[in-house]
Amino acid sequence: MTTATAPTASLARTHDVFNQSTPWADVNLFTTNQSLQDALRLHAPSLPLAGLTALGAEMGSAEMLTHARLANTHKPQLHTHDRFGHRTDVVEFHPSYHALIGAALRHGLHATPWSRTGGAAAYAHTERAAGFMLFTEAEPSVLCPVSMSYAVTPALRGNAAVWADWSAGLASTRYDPRLALFSQKSALTMGMGMTEKQGGSDVRANTTQAVPDGEDAWGPRYRLTGHKWFFSAPMCDAFLVLAQAPGGLTCFFLPRVLPDDHNGVLNSIRIQRLKDKLGNHANASSEVEFIDATAWRVGEEGRGVAQILEMGTMTRLDCALGTSGLMRQALTIALHHTRQRSAFGKKLIEQPLMRNVLADLALESEAATALSIRLASAFDKKATSEHEAVMARLLTPVAKFWVCKRGSVFAQEAMECLGGNGYVEEGGEGTMARIYREMPLNSIWEGAGNIMALDLLRAVRRADTAAALADELAPARGAHPALDRLASALPLRVDAMTTEAEARRLAQDVALAVQAALLYRSAPGAVFSAFCDSRLAGDWGYSFGTLGATVDFDLLLNRALPA
Repeated sequence: MTTATAPTASLARTHDVFNQSTPWADVNLFTTNQSLQDALRLHAPSLPLAGLTALGAEMGSAEMLTHARLANTHKPQLHTHDRFGHRTDVVEFHPSYHALIGAALRHGLHATPWSRTGGAAAYAHTERAAGFMLFTEAEPSVLCPVSMSYAVTPALRGNAAVWADWSAGLASTRYDPRLALFSQKSALTMGMGMTEKQGGSDVRANTTQAVPDGEDAWGPRYRLTGHKWFFSAPMCDAFLVLAQAPGGLTCFFLPRVLPDDHNGVLNSIRIQRLKDKLGNHANASSEVEFIDATAWRVGEEGRGVAQILEMGTMTRLDCALGTSGLMRQALTIALHHTRQRSAFGKKLIEQPLMRNVLADLALESEAATALSIRLASAFDKKATSEHEAVMARLLTPVAKFWVCKRGSVFAQEAMECLGGNGYVEEGGEGTMARIYREMPLNSIWEGAGNIMALDLLRAVRRADTAAALADELAPARGAHPALDRLASALPLRVDAMTTEAEARRLAQDVALAVQAALLYRSAPGAVFSAFCDSRLAGDWGYSFGTLGATVDFDLLLNRALPA
């Protein structure tokens, strides 16, 4: 007969957890981000930083990271009918979604910059851009309606009467999730609907029809019949859409709830289904049908593409900003993890190959931040500066193309720094998986790579583009021979660019040259030199972690995230 014995101490210790990193949470995302602070110092030197510091603390908190996880775990649910059979077309969100949207509006990341006046307006778009990046770091997947509500202003001003009624609500910081008449809400949001099944990016192939239906206080009114294949954020209060009017493809303002003189009833927007997407799970993207939906014209008939692209320009800025924010978060998670995790007798960050990978990622992240903030600053200044107006037009497709294109490979490499822990969906590491799934969206949304390259061709055909680019690069002339060679050649290439086949290469080279010139002005000399040596002079391979051995890894790593 045998008797049971207690487990030995050595067996009990097999369940001790050690050599695991702590969550990257309860940190200030702004005060730990030196590259963002330096970019702001260059482009907005007198900007008060208290608001960004507060936002950085809030978005780095464990509470907000939990909201981001829950909003993505519990996806939006479509309810087309109520239990009595009435058509409702309502999308239900998890409470964390509303907590996140409420925070974004409270910090003015939507249309608030357009309402700033006096001295507060000087850096309104730049400050909002920095805030948008910080908010994105949590990867909450809720920023689509925030971005579109920001971007709508230039286009919606094409209907002065609608703008007069809606502008205050669109700029309000008091989020109101109810589906209600616009005049009864404390804040309003807007979405958009451009693409259809048969057309995609070729919106001129749209078949949705707009039939004139009289005129009222909001101007010419139409009845819309047709569909939209990607209708973003269908619970927004209104949308800008494209439809074929008698005079051609036209932009229309389409509210969810019709105004008082139409009895305040729901518009005839039928949500057919929600998209089952790779990522961006917290955001409801939908397919819809319009059945004699009531809409009001924005701009002139036949000018729909030009009108709605005013909105697209600003959302393309947000694609670059969002990717830059996701890059930054992926980098900091990787740095935080490798400073705590040990392998082969050393901390991971002490291993020479890992140091090279992390330093290379830090370079890419800082360059993306520099270019994105530079683009945002152009929108603050373009009304009073011809140079800034040209740079806004030139750098929008360049930043959207290059920063977003680099995002996916960046996220994969950062995930690899965590090994298997980076591939799980739970806890703080789950942020990395969400980042990886989100990265392709910013590259595709509002025009994929080829569309951006073609848009760049339209921009460079302006007579003053080459001269403006030369002026932009001038402060860094003589600082590095590789940059000098590229800076001398680019204006000639811009002037001579006539073929679509080389447009992607031009976008890449403009991006790299401008990034290098910006780093010369905002970063330590070793950062600038490492960027030029690797990205411009060829001392680099085909993957991250192939920097030359003479690079100052300590400086790059400590700058990216002080130990």
